[in-house]
Amino acid sequence: MARGFIVVALLAASLAACDARRIEKLEEGFSNESDVRGQFGEPTVEQRLADGSLRLEYTRQPEGHVNYEIVIGPDGKMASLRQLLTPANFARLQAGATQAQVRQALGAPGKVQAFPLKAEEVWEWRFLDGQESKLFWATFDKDGRLTTTTTVQDPRNTAS
Repeated sequence: MARGFIVVALLAASLAACDARRIEKLEEGFSNESDVRGQFGEPTVEQRLADGSLRLEYTRQPEGHVNYEIVIGPDGKMASLRQLLTPANFARLQAGATQAQVRQALGAPGKVQAFPLKAEEVWEWRFLDGQESKLFWATFDKDGRLTTTTTVQDPRNTAS
């Protein structure tokens, strides 16, 4: 069990290092869509926004700790690159939000679990709070509305 955890931890660290090098090569206001795709590849999600911008989502879930959102402005230049899985971003979520709104705010969950007897669905993201790996859970009711959120320690941190 410990050996498997070490392999997963090394893989996650390797991805984080690669992402840092990719990000260093991009600059807001100068890099274009081609530059972004050259560094990050094809996005998990590609969405055209009302203002003509292009939203590209890159997830490192379920084993990584990040979901990136990169916006290409109407001028074709990178307008922003941000990590979506942060405690501050989680705090913005309000009860009653739709699954689509939560998905837009946080990117793809790493895991989705349905609880039919409770008429609930729980989405899970792994993220870093400082150097500590944690899990963020969003619970939705039968209508797909956010009811509660929870942050817990990543159980893989306590495995021995």
